[in-house]
Amino acid sequence: MHDPENATIKEAPACPGPQPSQHLPTRFKVPRGAVDTHCHVIGLPPDYPFVAGRAYTPPAASARDYLAMLDATGMTYGVLTQVSVHGTDNRLMVETLRAHRQRLRGIAVIPLDCPEREKAALKDAGVVGLRMNVLYGGGGVDFTQIENYGALCRDMGWHLQFLLDARDLPSLAPRLSKLPVPFLVDHIGHFPTSAGVDNEGFQTLVALVRDGAWVRLSGAYRNTVEGPPYRDTIPFAHKVIKAAPDRCVWGSDWPHVANWGVMMGVADLLDLLADWVPDEKLRNRILVDNPQRLFGFPAVT
Repeated sequence: MHDPENATIKEAPACPGPQPSQHLPTRFKVPRGAVDTHCHVIGLPPDYPFVAGRAYTPPAASARDYLAMLDATGMTYGVLTQVSVHGTDNRLMVETLRAHRQRLRGIAVIPLDCPEREKAALKDAGVVGLRMNVLYGGGGVDFTQIENYGALCRDMGWHLQFLLDARDLPSLAPRLSKLPVPFLVDHIGHFPTSAGVDNEGFQTLVALVRDGAWVRLSGAYRNTVEGPPYRDTIPFAHKVIKAAPDRCVWGSDWPHVANWGVMMGVADLLDLLADWVPDEKLRNRILVDNPQRLFGFPAVT
């Protein structure tokens, strides 16, 4: 598997936090009912311990700051994903979900032997899926158990999300295509744009999306080799959107952990969405209709 360089070092370097203030995008009006489908809340030890072997050491990202970001950027709903540095300790995410049941949903990380009562509690709190992460060490779940996690999600009525490098997809695709639940690939495949849209891994991603997978339009600052305003990511977004416009969702990836480059604002990433999806009606489907369907949010009237 392709691991980020920072996942191989012995000590987890500190990474900066997000911009302290956020604002609306300037290139389009965020529609009512919009969903930011990928964010994290992060606590600090000793109350919320970090896992050993983690790839980075983040600052705190509180529920209060997260909700303020959603408000400032015009987001009606939000989806929290369990952050790798907390491993399978989903407590902070669950506390945040329970305090905002109407507005938030969650994606958890759990071991296969998670007790039934804990799985039921996660579902009751608003968890609608599980994440498998093979890129950032220390807190993820590896891919040797894909089929077992698929069965678990089927039993719980959940979907699966994968943080992986698209260059690994050719070998994984046969297994993914047999999963009994919907699955989503994060960050448009989380691989460098320098590999090109004709890369076998990216073409495999496009084929999977065409055949039923979901994809998250996010992570431009992770995939770019040019830097802001991330124009080198546009052809990749266009390819996956064309493959399945009804199975694309958008996420900010706030608070942008493991980012030691330019710290953008969420509005900058939303403004990029105007290039990824120039058509307003399609953009609104990606921001509103698609994620409401996948994550179970009520329509806003």
